[in-house]
Amino acid sequence: MVELIRTLSDHIDDVNCCSFSDSFLATCSLDKTLRVYSLKDFKEVSFSPLRGHTYAVHCCCFSPNQTVLASCSTDGKTILWSMYNGQILASLEQPSGSPVRVCRFSPSAMYLVSGAADGSVVMWNVPLLKFHRSGLVKDGSLVACAYSPGGNIFITGSSCGDLTAWDENMRCLYSDKAHDLGVTCCDFSSKTVTDTTRGVECFQMASCGQDNEIRIWLISVVCEKGFDMRCKLTLSGHSAPILSCAFSSDGETIVSGSVDKSVIIYGAKTGITLHILTHHKRYVTACALAANQPLLATGSMDKTVTIWKLGQTSDSPAPRIRRNTEFHIELWTEEEVRAWLSSEGLAEVEEQFRSNNIDGKELLSLTKDVLQHDLHIDSLGLRNKILRKIEDLKSKMKATSCNVPEEFLCPITCEIMKDPVIASDGYSYERKAIESWISTRRSSPMTNLPLENLLLTPNRTLKMALNRWLDTRAQEISSSC
Repeated sequence: MVELIRTLSDHIDDVNCCSFSDSFLATCSLDKTLRVYSLKDFKEVSFSPLRGHTYAVHCCCFSPNQTVLASCSTDGKTILWSMYNGQILASLEQPSGSPVRVCRFSPSAMYLVSGAADGSVVMWNVPLLKFHRSGLVKDGSLVACAYSPGGNIFITGSSCGDLTAWDENMRCLYSDKAHDLGVTCCDFSSKTVTDTTRGVECFQMASCGQDNEIRIWLISVVCEKGFDMRCKLTLSGHSAPILSCAFSSDGETIVSGSVDKSVIIYGAKTGITLHILTHHKRYVTACALAANQPLLATGSMDKTVTIWKLGQTSDSPAPRIRRNTEFHIELWTEEEVRAWLSSEGLAEVEEQFRSNNIDGKELLSLTKDVLQHDLHIDSLGLRNKILRKIEDLKSKMKATSCNVPEEFLCPITCEIMKDPVIASDGYSYERKAIESWISTRRSSPMTNLPLENLLLTPNRTLKMALNRWLDTRAQEISSSC
């Protein structure tokens, strides 16, 4: 569950970025200011707003020790602010004077990286408040930057679509096209994962761009093997360019904001859409997740910042709200498999599946012998029932890959609807699915906002169109036989 708890409307122009510390939320805007709010009551602190930039402020971020806030602007400056009193500690001017689009602290707080519109990237020595090193990307403006948790590398993204990896000495380790039409944001997960295909520990990084997609990358830096970066997963839930993305502190979820005015929360392991938020009236330009509190902040060109309280956001298969029409069962986690067993009346075998670490890929390959000898399910009837349910699951996978128009699929079950109804959120659902949903909650499955009422109206127009499509498909199948 995701609950909207506060809307902040203090900026008088587009909000460009949001950033959390353990005590504060900072926001910045085209109105040249930064605003700082206490997380206790979301009221502005006494020294807010911060005024020092002479043009639009594009990015802000807290230092790892959370005592300093950095901001960068079209005025070509990166300013460091004290979080004790809001005073300016330093104003660092990009050597070229080019507008600065992004800034990030290293995990040690020793360095601050700033990226500019002319493609220059500068590493500043924070304790000495002076220039340290610089580099230049081969093409485009620098618009994105993220440090790995270990701090030994950082990634920059450019408007031409390249992601470039740098080491702490500003040596380029890698540079390649990642997003058509341009990168807009990138963020590292603080948790490492094991790449089972190569047996190495990897960083996870998310990047997003003008191509409407989020890509999750596995990045490894092994001395004998060098730098390696490969795409693990592509998320395609948005219908327009994505302007911001962020990992949760536990690495389990990714949140993104888009030109389509929506915010989507995904499960990072599977890419499953967990929540879709549609509160903003214009482009969503910023999103940030608090490290130690279940809070999400989103900023928009509608000049507002919204604060959301997050409930459980783990990858759960029931109900799964998906915008695409394809089951990715082979990507299910072990927890998702067990939740599926429970939903199919097979809770009695959950423990065997858990102890044998059965995930989606292994679920699809189960046989009678494996069920009997490896999972020790002795009942022949129970083994047959499990296999029938798996075959039904495979059939659904095939059905959803046959170019079924998305409007014919229930957003809750991802199956072709038989009795479509319209809920008060304006979306159509299979009647039984939405009735089951609202029997336990009063929120929209698509937006998680409260439903105005529980009235369900038959969608006769959609049902007629669905029946025509089914008749046409039946004729096509018959003629091909």
